Amino acid sequence: MPDRAPQPVERQLPTEEARDLFALVRELAQREIAPKAAEQEDAGRFPREVFSLLSESGLLALPYDEEYGGGDQPYEVYLQVLEELATARLTVGLGVSVHTLACHALAAFGTKEQRAEHLPGMLGGGLLGAYCLSEPASGSDAASLRTRAVRDGDDWVIDGTKAWITHGGIADFYTVLARTGGEGARGITAFLVPGDAPGLAAAAPERKMGLKGSPTAQLHFDGVRVSDARRLGDEGQGFAIALDALDSGRLGIAACAVGVAQAALDEALAYVGERRQFGRPIADFQGLRFMLADMATQIEAGRALYLAAARLRDAGRPFSKEAAMAKLFCTDAAMRVTTDAVQLLGGYGYTADFPVERYMRETKVLQIVEGTNQIQRMVVARHLAGPESQ
Repeated sequence: MPDRAPQPVERQLPTEEARDLFALVRELAQREIAPKAAEQEDAGRFPREVFSLLSESGLLALPYDEEYGGGDQPYEVYLQVLEELATARLTVGLGVSVHTLACHALAAFGTKEQRAEHLPGMLGGGLLGAYCLSEPASGSDAASLRTRAVRDGDDWVIDGTKAWITHGGIADFYTVLARTGGEGARGITAFLVPGDAPGLAAAAPERKMGLKGSPTAQLHFDGVRVSDARRLGDEGQGFAIALDALDSGRLGIAACAVGVAQAALDEALAYVGERRQFGRPIADFQGLRFMLADMATQIEAGRALYLAAARLRDAGRPFSKEAAMAKLFCTDAAMRVTTDAVQLLGGYGYTADFPVERYMRETKVLQIVEGTNQIQRMVVARHLAGPESQ
């Protein structure tokens, strides 16, 4: 029987440093992450020790400036690292993406003094971040958020509730969007809030169909006081800061989706090469071979799409449309690929004895987070045809 074992993804990396980095990532993923993934997800256990190790290894800091402890790597490299981590375990890949998103407002819009004070700990000091935009009544319509920050001397006092917060209740810091002015997008400001701030409390984690090891919770702000020195950017600039962060964050979600899809394809290839029916491996049957070909094609197309957007970002060119396209295509493709992987494994694919059912459950949320795929279609359409008529 020919060797049908899955082969490692062949990466196109721009430097020798990036190739060395990737060797480290693969070794960590195979040794520290993948072997424990199924057991820890089943138990709903968040692997904080893995994030401490990633921080020590510089892997929570890759796209940020070396001056503040960052890895100074282009997004083209950072996203492929995310993909590799998500292939081993989505909780880890998604967690790194969310942490990077939480650092973005400070890194891109903070003052030099703010960056010098906070970024080193956030990037390489073992801290874990979270991003607080959504609320119970404002998900896709983020500009209608109701959490309010009121000026009190040199401080701001924050009251309200945030929802669907990845790392909610366990993060060391939160990037929080709150209303400081009137209605609409121009009345929103960004703040950096410590995870142990008095008056900040997390609800019980949501009970989810997948990603059970990644805590998602509401956060309640009851008179949370932060100094004006923790305001990020200008008053009223918060929504623009949020959108800027989300363009990059959507590329992170796209890369994670490709990673889970790759894991599902790898599992399917291993299975069909070993499973025999009618006296021969089921990988010999044309119907299944066509499914595998379609799965691989979608993965390669998704990878090419998110890397094309990343290269635009790295070149300093607009990439909002391409980020929305990548998030839309990669997450939809990952849903199809993981569903097909379950089908290829037959009854075994529906059991927890094989990981493909977990991949399918986990992938679903990627079509929802950081802008639903319906919102991504709206973003792309606006770039193509202009704003909708009022």
